Amino acid sequence: MSKATIAVIAAMSAGAGAAATAARPAASVPIPASQVFANTAPARHPRPSRPLPDRPRPVNPAGLFEYGFPGPVADLATRQAFISSYDRRTKNPHWVAEHFTPASLAQRDGDRKNSTFLEDPAIPDKFQAKLKDYFRSGYDRGHQVPAADCKWSQKAMDETFYLSNMCPQVGEGFNRDYWAHFEDFCRRLTRSYPSVRVVTGPLYLPKRDPGDNKWYVRYEVIGNPPNVAVPTHFYKVIFAEDGASAGGGKVALGAFVLPNAVIPNDKPLTDFEVPLEAVERATGLEFAQKLPVQRRKRLCAEANCSIVVKEYAERQKAFAKK
Repeated sequence: MSKATIAVIAAMSAGAGAAATAARPAASVPIPASQVFANTAPARHPRPSRPLPDRPRPVNPAGLFEYGFPGPVADLATRQAFISSYDRRTKNPHWVAEHFTPASLAQRDGDRKNSTFLEDPAIPDKFQAKLKDYFRSGYDRGHQVPAADCKWSQKAMDETFYLSNMCPQVGEGFNRDYWAHFEDFCRRLTRSYPSVRVVTGPLYLPKRDPGDNKWYVRYEVIGNPPNVAVPTHFYKVIFAEDGASAGGGKVALGAFVLPNAVIPNDKPLTDFEVPLEAVERATGLEFAQKLPVQRRKRLCAEANCSIVVKEYAERQKAFAKK
């Protein structure tokens, strides 16, 4: 990730602080002597006025709800292996949250050869991502919860193939390479932690236009008609739990933002580590507001945050359809 991108994520909330600072009066303006040496007689406080009786309003905006609630609707889905929130506007998930353990990863009752990509019938038809939207788009149907995390059950694995768990991802060099190695890194954390939780989702980050030096959010849209947004970046927030007594153990937190682009396999994973607050500002989501600071640890301070390169592209060539 470029330094400019990290700066964008970290500074997304700086404008509000600057505006507040600008609104403060300058400290160098002298105070008039008449205000310093004014009459010191006690000030008279006006009597509180009586509350005015409620007057009938001539409008009723809530009457709209008799016809329906506009939204937004998150389409929250609870699957066997994960929970997800779907964004009807972009046809991508807002986020997906999964949990795996050494025991769940050791089971082998599911095989992706038996799974099929499916449109999600739980999403209203006009808001669904369609199989035809991805056809010849040049992008992979990129799992947000990986099928490999759900081998403990064929049904659990099948549910990862709903398009509501997909985003358009660059194939070679990302989804079938660096991103797959990153997913493997998350699974390998179970060698050190008995419980791992991961939240994954898309981002649409601004980029500076060299023509006018202004920042714009621009992303491709695929489908016919065009309706499925292609994210510019993806995030993962990782909670590696030490398994101590419920509610009192330490949690190693890690937040990462990766571009939806070809990434060389020799790129250090730590180059994509960002503060958790940066992901929260970029997404408008909160991930750990109930986790006390004293229980938090930095994941990459105690774990080896690096990928192990495996040849996923060759093994999954039959399944990675563009």
